[in-house]
Amino acid sequence: MTQVLLGENEGLESALRRFKRQVSRAGILADVKNHRHFETPLEKRKRKAVAARRKRRMR
Repeated sequence: MTQVLLGENEGLESALRRFKRQVSRAGILADVKNHRHFETPLEKRKRKAVAARRKRRMR
């Protein structure tokens, strides 16, 4: 869970910027996009195979 505590003289805009940065670093939005709809077992296998190929290519 991402959480931002406001400093004493900190503005809302800077706190919101910090929150957005923490959310993007944690990968929360990417995870939400991936789980937006149901994924069939076939789609899951294909996605994992593509990721494995990409990972192998990077090495």
